Amino acid sequence: MPRQARAAQTVASIVEASAQILEKGGLAAFTTNAVAERAGVSIGTLYQYFADKNALLMALARGEMEAALREVGRALQGEDDPSVEGRVRAMVRAIVHAFRGRQRARKAVVQALLAQGTGIELIAPVAAFIARAGETVGRGPNPLVGPLTREQAFVVSRSLMGVVRAAVLEEQPFLASRAFEDEIVRMIVAYLGAVTEAADPDPDRTRA
Repeated sequence: MPRQARAAQTVASIVEASAQILEKGGLAAFTTNAVAERAGVSIGTLYQYFADKNALLMALARGEMEAALREVGRALQGEDDPSVEGRVRAMVRAIVHAFRGRQRARKAVVQALLAQGTGIELIAPVAAFIARAGETVGRGPNPLVGPLTREQAFVVSRSLMGVVRAAVLEEQPFLASRAFEDEIVRMIVAYLGAVTEAADPDPDRTRA
């Protein structure tokens, strides 16, 4: 990891240049020379930090997913809307709008990682985060639902990530639409409601 601020800025510039090139021209335009030129560094400087294009793709993917996780964490806290639907919607919105709306770059990264057999590395951190959150959101003063089992957390996280990934790869025009967001929220809220009802089928006790 770069230790000095200048080196860190260089790395950030290279990663940002990668995103810009992927967004503009896709994988066909993505070369280390093009990235170095866009970042304003020499090709030698680029190779000091990244071994090849795959390393650049992984750095970009991890950076964007870490940003998305921070948003998911805030969403699950329910600071803006503590209701189940409000927190689920905020979480869905964070995942849908990952990569800062750069959907062509996002598709290119997903395609490249899947081709390399490392696509799970893009999904796993988010899925694991949601799973861990699902195990704890039922505890504390402002619970979302009862604590999810390992199986339930898996279903919730993979359903969300799978639907969004499919929309990205298929370049669905509705990806960033409110209607698409509504349907994902409907799916997750309905599932959470069913899980809660199954855990406590007594409607009178639930209302209490």
